[in-house]
Amino acid sequence: MLLIKNGRVFTMKKKNDFSGFVLIKGGKIEKVGKSEKLTAEIESKCEKIIDAEGGYILPGMIDAHCHVGMWENGIGFEGADGNEMTDPVTPHLRAIDGIYYKDRSFSDAKEAGITTLVIGPGSANVIGGQFCALKTFGNSIEEMLLKEPVAMKMAFGENPKRIYSGQKKTPSTRMATAAVLREALMEAKAYKERPEDEQSKVDFKKEALAKVFDGLLVKIHAHREDDILTAIRIGREFGLNFTIEHCTEGYIIKDKLKEENISVIVGPLLSFRSKYELTNSTIKNPGILQKAGIKVAIMTDHHVIPIQYLSLCAGVAVKEGMDELEALKAITIYAAEVCELEDRIGSIEVGKDADIAVFDGNPLEIMTHCVATIINGETVYEG
Repeated sequence: MLLIKNGRVFTMKKKNDFSGFVLIKGGKIEKVGKSEKLTAEIESKCEKIIDAEGGYILPGMIDAHCHVGMWENGIGFEGADGNEMTDPVTPHLRAIDGIYYKDRSFSDAKEAGITTLVIGPGSANVIGGQFCALKTFGNSIEEMLLKEPVAMKMAFGENPKRIYSGQKKTPSTRMATAAVLREALMEAKAYKERPEDEQSKVDFKKEALAKVFDGLLVKIHAHREDDILTAIRIGREFGLNFTIEHCTEGYIIKDKLKEENISVIVGPLLSFRSKYELTNSTIKNPGILQKAGIKVAIMTDHHVIPIQYLSLCAGVAVKEGMDELEALKAITIYAAEVCELEDRIGSIEVGKDADIAVFDGNPLEIMTHCVATIINGETVYEG
């Protein structure tokens, strides 16, 4: 057994922020309690004890949207495997087939207390392919894999327009992006509902996309308010289970997002306004959305923001108005919930995966260090 003691335990559930301990057995959380409940008998049974020395004990952090290993660290074209820019509809592509699991960014994440990454294709295509969730430690994709597929990626706005107008192909307008998406969804729905005597004929792309009609989460890339509204329109039209990714101008239409009960994954928060659709970006966005009653997760969009600065992104959101506990939840339990992974990760609860991060202070503050990372009950980093 592994014991982590003498720290401020943030379970991210109702009983939160107390001086306590976490007991781990067989890769799962065995017991969580206040310090006065920790007995000498429990300690005597532990093979390893980590003394948090008054620091913070948190669930391992989660980046709900990134591209780690799909654009390899320090490599150009040879390591760029995140966008298949030859066809605007590629639902059959799977992130697990493009991730280099030995990319050093996995170690950067692990050493920052990040234990799970939700990784997927970029936004060049209207339908980009399938996201997966990986732990940040392991000797193969299969060993690191938490869930696959987690979601299907779709994209609105500038990126599909820019890529395909340059190729003199559809879509080169927002109208065409929406039309291409509707056509693909209609065809996938018809394919799913085809008569039994036609079911031996398999269409690889439609087979993949049809999963969204069984409830597979859809991650919809949208920055500008008009693109967000189009995403909502089409999402409701086809009964999709979706989140809005980036949601840069979400603060402008916060009442609509609240009314539609839509969860958002906001970011990257520390990047340059590198294109027109980012003109109105503001770091105040997550705080405004959170205070409007919208569930907010925070992403790095790595490689846009280096993965190890996930907690820094949450920290600047607090600086610009987001509630501190809500910001911590945005990179733990809310990130798990919006990606439908909360049954395994995101909070410190008995029976969940023993993914824990220990810090020497508040992880949202820039001078704080991660001093230990535990994944599946194994200590994978001590600094």
